[in-house]
Amino acid sequence: MADSQMEDDPAFETPAPVVFIAPSINQEHLFSGASYTHYSAVPPALLPTPSLTSPDSLEPGPACALGVDEAGRGPVLGPMVYGLFYLPIPFSDPLLRKTHHFDDSKVLTPTVRSNLMEKLCTSETDLYTQCGWAVDVMSARDIGANMMKPAGTYNLNAQAMDATIALIHGVYKMGVNVKEIYIDTIGNPATYQKKLERIFPTANVTVAKKADSLYPCVSAASVCAKVTRDAALEVLYESYVQKPEEDEDTSKTKVVQEESWGSGYPSDARCTSWLKRNMDPVFGWGSECRFSWGTAKDMLDLKGVAAKVDWPIEDDDETTRLTDFFNGEKEKQSDDLGSWFGHRPGTEVF
Repeated sequence: MADSQMEDDPAFETPAPVVFIAPSINQEHLFSGASYTHYSAVPPALLPTPSLTSPDSLEPGPACALGVDEAGRGPVLGPMVYGLFYLPIPFSDPLLRKTHHFDDSKVLTPTVRSNLMEKLCTSETDLYTQCGWAVDVMSARDIGANMMKPAGTYNLNAQAMDATIALIHGVYKMGVNVKEIYIDTIGNPATYQKKLERIFPTANVTVAKKADSLYPCVSAASVCAKVTRDAALEVLYESYVQKPEEDEDTSKTKVVQEESWGSGYPSDARCTSWLKRNMDPVFGWGSECRFSWGTAKDMLDLKGVAAKVDWPIEDDDETTRLTDFFNGEKEKQSDDLGSWFGHRPGTEVF
């Protein structure tokens, strides 16, 4: 199955029935519509160590491979998440591919993805002690606001590239000895690779299409990104589920369940149905919705559904100049300027 088909297939994109809530889930930021980043602690085995020959200096940790991939580029609901994963170069294939069977998150079932992420976050496992990861959670509100700026549009590719670069810089600052960088491409691979090579000159950079299937560290990054997005969707959805209410007569609880919004992709009928049922005529939806997406725009523009608001525009006389306020002829016609300071009293005052 082609990647484009997988990305639109609700079966691949819908979260697991019970999704692992990773430490990368910040409920406060999610509900407020704010973007944020999360870095796991660097395993001690990957940190610099004191030099045996020079006590005042540090020896770099083991050379690491680092991969970056995203999840949630196309949905109308929920964040886009960039995931990053790193580990010692010799461990990349045997640990990730052969032992734990990491692969592109789109070909793993939601339950398998969730279980892999849980292992990564469980202390004393080989993944926890040998690997590190990070995510940049780009909120739907911020994505939409950036894409709808009246001037200097900040498109999705530019936002994604900045998120990738910032994540990698963060790992370097934590002391990880990154020597190989693998990234699933945004646009033209050669152009993107040259830019990253200039920014990270000490690492061997590889940018390729389908990198999440070719390089184990990118596969692991895709899992981190996808499970974080899955969990974020679950947390955001909870705000639309009514909490149990006490029934005064029977002392029983009753719960009103809102039908799921599914994967959040426009191709998912559950998503579009949810959007139609839950659209406020004035505000549309909450910060979980990307208002810059055609799906949201079309629903808001549908005649007779959303409230129409006309924003008045004040007339602006483009010929007005500052010196016009000090023109003698205009002063004769209007004494507004003089009235700012009062009038000279005449005899009629007395």
